[in-house]
Amino acid sequence: MSVFTPLQRDELEDFLAPYGLGRLRSFEGIAAGSENSNFFVSLEQGEYVLTLIERGPSEDLPFFIELLELLHRHGLPVPYALRTDRGEALRTLAEKPAMLQPRLPGKHVASPNAHHCAEVGRLLARLHLATREQVIERRSDRGLDWMQEEGPSLAMTLPEDQLPLLRYGLAEIAELKPKILALPRANLHADLFRDNVLFEGSHLTGVIDFYNACSGPMLYDIAITVNDWCSHPNGELDEDRSEALLAGYSSLRHFTPAEAELWRPMLRVACVRFWLSRLIAAQKFAGQPVLVKDPEEFRRLLGGRQHCRSALPFAF
Repeated sequence: MSVFTPLQRDELEDFLAPYGLGRLRSFEGIAAGSENSNFFVSLEQGEYVLTLIERGPSEDLPFFIELLELLHRHGLPVPYALRTDRGEALRTLAEKPAMLQPRLPGKHVASPNAHHCAEVGRLLARLHLATREQVIERRSDRGLDWMQEEGPSLAMTLPEDQLPLLRYGLAEIAELKPKILALPRANLHADLFRDNVLFEGSHLTGVIDFYNACSGPMLYDIAITVNDWCSHPNGELDEDRSEALLAGYSSLRHFTPAEAELWRPMLRVACVRFWLSRLIAAQKFAGQPVLVKDPEEFRRLLGGRQHCRSALPFAF
C-alpha cells in the first residue's frame, strides 16, 4: 500500500474537528498513490480525501491551493482544498503538510474508448483556457532542465540496447528546447493519466492529483495526456482515440502552426519525462511495499513515437 505516513484515529479526529463536518465514521489508505499519502475519509456530512504531502517543497503548496480554487470557480470538477472555521486550507498532520478535499464521484477508466478521450480533450482545453490569460507561475521540478540533468546518469543504468533511444530523446530535447519554451502557455495538469480522471458511465466527473501541476507549454500537457489515453500496449498510438482527444480539445481551443510543427517531437519529449521519473522511482523504492509504475511502458511508448504519423487538427 502506498501510504508513506500511517495515521491513528485519534490524531485524525483532532485534525478534522475544525472543519465542522461531523464525526469521523471511517478512514482508509488509498493504495494507488505513488508520491503522497492519501486517505478516503468518511464523515457525517460526506466523503472526503485527505492528502499528506510527502514530496516536493512546501513553499509550492499555496500554488496548488490557488490553482484548484481558480479551476473550481471556473466550474471544473477538481478537488479544491476545504477550509477550516478559521479559513485555513493548508495545515499540518503527522508533521506533514495536509489538505482535506471533497471526494469526487466516479471511477477510473482502464480501457478508454474514443468518447472517453474526447471528453478528456475538452476537459484539458477548459483547464488551459481558465488559466492562459493569467498564468499562475510554477516551474516544473521535472521539466526540460531536469530531463537534461538526470538523463545522462540514468542512461548509464540502462541495458546497452536501450541507450541509443534515450540518448536520441535527450539530444532532441536539447535541440528543440528554445522552440518548446516559445509555445503558447497556461497552467498544466502535467500528469493527466487515466488514474487521475473519474467517469460515471460516459460522463467525466472529476480530475484529481494536481501535484505535478505547473506553468508551461499547453502542447506538453496534451502530449502527456495522449500518450497515456491513446496508446496500445506495444507502444503504438491508437489513431481513433488520439484523433478524438485532439478534436475534443480543438473544439474549444485552436492549435497554432508552431504547435503543429512540434507535435510529434513533443510526444517523444513527454515519453522521456516519464521514462526517467519511473526509472528513478524503481531504483528508490526497490523492494519496498510502494506502488512503482513500470518504466518499460514508456520505453515502449518512446520507441513507438519514433515514426508516429499523428497530426494536430485545424492548426492555423
